[in-house]
Amino acid sequence: MPADAPVDIAAAYKEAFRGHPAGVAVITAEGPSGPTGLTASSVASVAVDPPVLVFSLSTNSGSAGTVLGAPLFVVHLMDVHGVALAKRFASTGSPAADDPIWGTLPSGDRYLPSAAAVLRCRPLSTTPIGSSTVVVAEVLDIVLGSDRGEPLVYHNREFHSLTERSRLS
Repeated sequence: MPADAPVDIAAAYKEAFRGHPAGVAVITAEGPSGPTGLTASSVASVAVDPPVLVFSLSTNSGSAGTVLGAPLFVVHLMDVHGVALAKRFASTGSPAADDPIWGTLPSGDRYLPSAAAVLRCRPLSTTPIGSSTVVVAEVLDIVLGSDRGEPLVYHNREFHSLTERSRLS
């Protein structure tokens, strides 16, 4: 690209990250009308001691407002077995409280038992940036799934699995 060519930075930014695969998570919280959640591809580990993670949410979503206002929320790390749930939480509207996809943690929080890993969290800080909010959260409890499958990633607006064949040696 010539140095003097105009660049639409927002469009170029979106295109750059469409080509950058990311892990898939579903983040849920209890709201006034029951559990709600959303699919996120921005979850990342920050520290081990104490265990802290970070993610960002687009603040124009109703579920994001519930997660941001909750004193606790649950981050579900998804594997290929969870692609249907990831798609379900990526669309508008969350499953009803009596939907059989929900389980209950010993703490009383609802969660998705089919997730590869479940991390019950409390927010440490939130930082609004443009139309998004960055959330830093402490992990309070972890439940590891017993039947963990291949990793699930989001790339170029589609869900993909990583298999043994995808490994580069």
